[in-house]
Amino acid sequence: MSKNHERHNHNKPNSHTDSESQHEGEHAGHEQLFRRKFWISLILSIPVLIFSKTIQGWLGYSIPDFPLSDWIVPVFSLVVFYIGGLPFFRMAKGEIKEKQPGMMTLISMALAVAFIYSIASTIFSLSSTFYWELVTLIDVMLLGHWIEMRSVRQASGALQELSKLLPDKANRITEDDEVEVIGISALNQGDLILIRPGESVPADGEIVEGSSSLDESMITGESKPVEKEKGDKVVSGTINGDGSLRVKVTATGDETTLAGIMRLVEEAKKSKSNTQLLADKAAGWLFYIAIGVAIITGIAWVIAIGWDVQVLNRVVTVLVIACPHALGLAIPLVVAISTSLGAANGILIRDRVALETARNLDMIVFDKTGTLTKGSFGLVDMVSAGSLLDDKALSLAAALERDSEHSIAKAIRKSAEERNLESPDAANFKAIKGKGVQAQVEGSVYFVGSRGLQDGKQMVIPEEIEAFYQKSNQAGQTVVFLMSENAVLAAFALADQIREVSYQTIKSLHEQGYQVAMLTGDSEAVAKFVADELGIDQYFAEVLPENKDQKIQSLQSEGKKVAMVGDGVNDAPALTRADVGIAIGSGTDVAIESAGIILVDNDPSDILRIIKLSKATYRKMMQNLAWATGYNIIALPLAAGVLASIGFVLPPAIGALIMSLSTVIVAINAQLLRRVGKTF
Repeated sequence: MSKNHERHNHNKPNSHTDSESQHEGEHAGHEQLFRRKFWISLILSIPVLIFSKTIQGWLGYSIPDFPLSDWIVPVFSLVVFYIGGLPFFRMAKGEIKEKQPGMMTLISMALAVAFIYSIASTIFSLSSTFYWELVTLIDVMLLGHWIEMRSVRQASGALQELSKLLPDKANRITEDDEVEVIGISALNQGDLILIRPGESVPADGEIVEGSSSLDESMITGESKPVEKEKGDKVVSGTINGDGSLRVKVTATGDETTLAGIMRLVEEAKKSKSNTQLLADKAAGWLFYIAIGVAIITGIAWVIAIGWDVQVLNRVVTVLVIACPHALGLAIPLVVAISTSLGAANGILIRDRVALETARNLDMIVFDKTGTLTKGSFGLVDMVSAGSLLDDKALSLAAALERDSEHSIAKAIRKSAEERNLESPDAANFKAIKGKGVQAQVEGSVYFVGSRGLQDGKQMVIPEEIEAFYQKSNQAGQTVVFLMSENAVLAAFALADQIREVSYQTIKSLHEQGYQVAMLTGDSEAVAKFVADELGIDQYFAEVLPENKDQKIQSLQSEGKKVAMVGDGVNDAPALTRADVGIAIGSGTDVAIESAGIILVDNDPSDILRIIKLSKATYRKMMQNLAWATGYNIIALPLAAGVLASIGFVLPPAIGALIMSLSTVIVAINAQLLRRVGKTF
């Protein structure tokens, strides 16, 4: 049984993938932890709300007292505090240690004050408690944290997917010219290896015997198989075609091209700055404001009435009301809804920062192969000489190519099938190495092959076919000829075909004021043809993976906010380096794992939807932050007693009610984002 599809864990830099797997597991574990704590805390909060005297007064019901009934609220609140509240204190430690108080510090302060004051009030029979406010605060914050973690969860598998390109084994040729199967970790520089048809190349090397075509699309992005012969280089992870190769190993393990790409992906990831959510910054400001207001409140009330329990009540009320119920949900709810909206429209958001950044983009950079083009060889044009009809020429060519697995042969056969042409039977098929094929059809011998085959037969090319050849060659297209024994009958131009949707996508981006660029590993001629055809502003041809990364950096150094759209392994460093990495869903797993946003429907026009969703999401975030912080701006002074001189002091219960109302408003406003989905 062939081993060339097996995967391995040898001789590859796995420290990156191991650490990423560990991080992924930790993230999923935290999400499940908060989900579990939320449901447990919510259930345990129900008795607190039911037995709360404040809630009973609002809803107009009462529960008769019974032995120990007065302890139901404190005891259940204590359990909720222990189960659901303590995680926020642990997270607040990090903020305090970094001297950057934020959301967790503010939440923890309010929880601690409400809990300690309520317990003291129960023990010493003070005027009020904050039990129901405490448990609802914990429930809301647990819900917000769970929603946020679920909506932003990422699977950091890019490096693992890169490593899967390598085979498990290698065929090493011994000094006795025997073939031994070894793990690729045992390969050394200078070893001679055998690469059979269809196998993956296990290490970088140089061909010393044999010729074949290799699929290098996962490394270079080039859709056309690359012909290789003695003296040419081969790259680990590429796929051998139908020839057998003997290769001298020049690099293994960390020294290979593939390992270099892996390092670029890792470096690009590390270069990403950790963007803080505006809500965290607002919470940091609010923390200092709340402390300041509480101190001023305490001093002012002591001066006004002397030391009294009412002073403590005012200070505690300020600190509890300062806690951001609504602020804790303002961003996570919008993120969760925008993520859901995107998924419903074929846009998977893996990184919320990518979506937030998309609204500020200046330039959209596309990979060519598989993104703007179909990523596979196709017949783009043809010409016939004399009275021979195009359909007849194509059916003859398809007959000759019937038994060939070459990409050119497949493209010709597919084109004939799309035109519903019936190909005649071919006999005496023969491959002409490196030049084409010949076969007998309807009693005559025909050839399909390259210019080299035509030159070898010294046939005169008709003017219309010569002109066709020159034009197609300048466009970077591959041209093959159909010939009889004494004449050139037709020519076929084959290339990676431009997708129809690409034309409208580029046009729409230009209409909205965006610049468009293209990166490709293809030749200058091919890149220029595609760029001119689509009206792309600038293009970069013959770009290797590490240079794609550098091109993105260069554009960013000009002050541009850049989105990169790609589908291959060769795009991974550029996808992670770009301000917004967007992967076409039909692309390789590594491209998808390296991007912040994935287009499931493989439609580049979805980029316009991403930008629209990004702008709408940002608007809702700003509105929610305004609602959430606006409540605090109004409620804090009232809780402090600025209107006490006219006889109004905000009661703690009313403050908590307004706080809950603010949370409801934020939730409803977030839901209005769903209207954007109807306009996609």
